[in-house]
Amino acid sequence: MADDKDTMPVEEFRNGGRAVIATLAAHGVDTIFGIPGTHNLEFYRHLSEFGIRAITPRHEQGAGYGADGYFLVSGKPGVVITTSGPGLTNVITAAATAYAESRPMLILSPGVPTGLERADVGMLHETKDSSGALNRLLVSSQRTRTAEGAAQVVAEAFAMFSSSRPGPVHIEVPLDVLEGVWNGSVPTQIPGRRPGLDPRVISRAAEAVAGATRPLIVAGGGARKASAEVRAFAEELDAPVATTANGKGIVSEEHPLSLGSNVRFPSVQAESAAADVLIVLGSELADSDLWGGLIGAQTSAGIRDEASSQVVIRCDIDPDQLGKNLGGDILACADAGEFLTALMTELNQNARTTTSASEITSTGSGAERVQEIRASWGSDFDFESIGARVTRLVEQGAGPSVVVAGDSSQVTYDGSVHALTASTPDQLLYMPGFATLGYGIPAAIGAKLADDARPVACILGDGAAMFSIQELMTAGELGLGIPFVIVDNGGYAEIEAQMVDRTIEPFAVRLARPDFAALGQSMGGSGVTIAESEIDELLPAAVAEAMERTVPTTIHITLGC
Repeated sequence: MADDKDTMPVEEFRNGGRAVIATLAAHGVDTIFGIPGTHNLEFYRHLSEFGIRAITPRHEQGAGYGADGYFLVSGKPGVVITTSGPGLTNVITAAATAYAESRPMLILSPGVPTGLERADVGMLHETKDSSGALNRLLVSSQRTRTAEGAAQVVAEAFAMFSSSRPGPVHIEVPLDVLEGVWNGSVPTQIPGRRPGLDPRVISRAAEAVAGATRPLIVAGGGARKASAEVRAFAEELDAPVATTANGKGIVSEEHPLSLGSNVRFPSVQAESAAADVLIVLGSELADSDLWGGLIGAQTSAGIRDEASSQVVIRCDIDPDQLGKNLGGDILACADAGEFLTALMTELNQNARTTTSASEITSTGSGAERVQEIRASWGSDFDFESIGARVTRLVEQGAGPSVVVAGDSSQVTYDGSVHALTASTPDQLLYMPGFATLGYGIPAAIGAKLADDARPVACILGDGAAMFSIQELMTAGELGLGIPFVIVDNGGYAEIEAQMVDRTIEPFAVRLARPDFAALGQSMGGSGVTIAESEIDELLPAAVAEAMERTVPTTIHITLGC
């Protein structure tokens, strides 16, 4: 007589796992990232029934980064399922990255049974207080008490993702709840409650921009979903647009009003100080983007220049972000797209003041200002650096719509951030705030899973690659034709340079590395080694060929080592 659970009818398993998975499916989830483990199998039992595919990386950190890359391309919150104990703690760095970059992520894990919290009885994977630990690092962490409650908090997480500043949420389901009876139903989708628009703020903002003669827009990651509105507003105002790294591509970087993702350039910062009206959308103006510089008319960080008459308009869905790193005169706690739509409606209703010819002559059109600023970039950035060159060559081989996954590597922050020409806000996968190593490879996998038709490439350094090199196996197993371009400078070259700057004799930074091309081949992919002197000739073709394969290609670029 069969007694295997897998042969029993579905109705026998109306348990906590089913409550959670059914609620995920009701909110449009079609992909999860994670590794099956002893304690999370009642989550996995129900995935196929609801048409949800399970992606199995080789490390839970890769699951988190893969989920983030999936979100950036698909627009759907990334979902991670871990087992208890080490499976959950392995994903914490990726979750903390999502928190630092304000990106939605839902992490589901089992927990010790009800009544055994902090019991310290030696259970498998027993952890002192998983939920308490993650609650201090993420947006929230909740330990549920019932299957019905587990389903409800999943629905509440999705409501938060759609209505406020997003970030990672962890839900811990006790083992007895996960395996116990679910008597409820899938909760209805909870409508998100975005902050309301204040008509007085809209009127004040419209009045300020109506007479602007030298406006400038700075757009951050919080404005990614408002790409069309930002472009329309910039054209209405004839205002140049600079973005942060997380805002890259909000306005196509080929648009005549685009200053690219170059807020750290001194010329862009100088223009932000000279602007008579500065509009900041969805950004805290973090130093990780500004590299010690300042945005706006400030004498030092957070200190406005009293001699300047600049009007600063700030818009963010999180009220706590509105005063960070630059005080504002007009503060809009709102979704960026909704704010700009209301502002343009107000301007059109009030027939915005036409800028006089003398004012245009003195300040130049928006496009003329952009051209003038761009002309000075030779002293702001080395566009012939290896990171910039490799980025352009990868783009040449992959095409202008390529999605590039970067890492906390010099080739990314001193290359792809500035050299990639992005036309959409999903073309650079990067995490400038948390700056975590090991992000690029799994993020590229997540991006390709989100849209298999899009060309996806990964460009990173040898140090970053070694943090998640095992995920090449995941890419091969999934049949993903991604070129992983590893620029090998022999270790942690930037840290070595910092040691030299501090008169420290370099040590612990020059590292042994594998033959990356051979390693890629051993993991079921293809491998190519290209010397630095040959990249102009060979790299574009190698990338193009990699895009045609059904396995990943590791392209190892050796820099004199």
